[in-house]
Amino acid sequence: MMTWTLTMIAVAQLPVLCVLLAAGALAKVWTARGDAEPGALGRLGPAVLVPDRWRASAMLVCAAGEAALLAGLLASGHPAFRWATAGFFAMSTYVLWELRRQRPDVGCGCFGEVSAAPVGLRSLGRTTVLTAMAAGTVWAPPVSGWSLLTAMTWPDALAAAGGLVVLAALSPEIEEAAARIRHRAPCEQRPMPPEQALHRLRASPVWRAHERLLASGEPVDSWRELCWRFFVYPGRSRTDEPVDVVFAVYLSGRHPAVRVALVDAAGQPVDAGTLTESIPVSARG
Repeated sequence: MMTWTLTMIAVAQLPVLCVLLAAGALAKVWTARGDAEPGALGRLGPAVLVPDRWRASAMLVCAAGEAALLAGLLASGHPAFRWATAGFFAMSTYVLWELRRQRPDVGCGCFGEVSAAPVGLRSLGRTTVLTAMAAGTVWAPPVSGWSLLTAMTWPDALAAAGGLVVLAALSPEIEEAAARIRHRAPCEQRPMPPEQALHRLRASPVWRAHERLLASGEPVDSWRELCWRFFVYPGRSRTDEPVDVVFAVYLSGRHPAVRVALVDAAGQPVDAGTLTESIPVSARG
């Protein structure tokens, strides 16, 4: 009984995978064709991983790969397409991990420009869950996604709905889309008082982890770049050298990303330790 239930749940995730692949491919095409706001590709992976002139092409290649996987899952129950889908999401998880580590200021681009929020644990969790879903279908009966969609039973629908709920909970894009509906403007064009961003900063664990390095509780400089607000504080490094402690606060989402960097008098980055991720050099003002 348990084996049958697990098999039924695994098979029911095929429509979920198809929906995510279709949404990702369409959103990437929309963004790459220039229908997004200017500069969107410069804030998104995988486009940010290649030179400027290749960014639109990289986005379209990724969309074409998703479309090919979608067609294979819909038309065939062959395990090759299911293995390829599992491999695609596993590779995506690795790429997002590298983006989070090396470029914490950019978004995953999973659903085009709406995925501009910095890569966080939720985005990583989503691709991990999708990898598990795709791997589970490998051992499921070789039924095509289209035949499952056209003959879906209530148990199948409930299992698929459960998978969608889990993925929705791991999708920061839903919050961004809701914010766009409320404000009718992309993140970089929405007004946010510096005081509100400062409150978000002081409520974050990044602030608490570095507060002891500050020589003053008030910033000496502040500016905004697109969806980020930067605050500069005088401070001392862990080797007791004078430094500027630069905090960056993302201006969208209920739990916005906060980054930190230590900069010496010559403008060179100083090791901020392993307590949190630092601001990449390209994001500093």
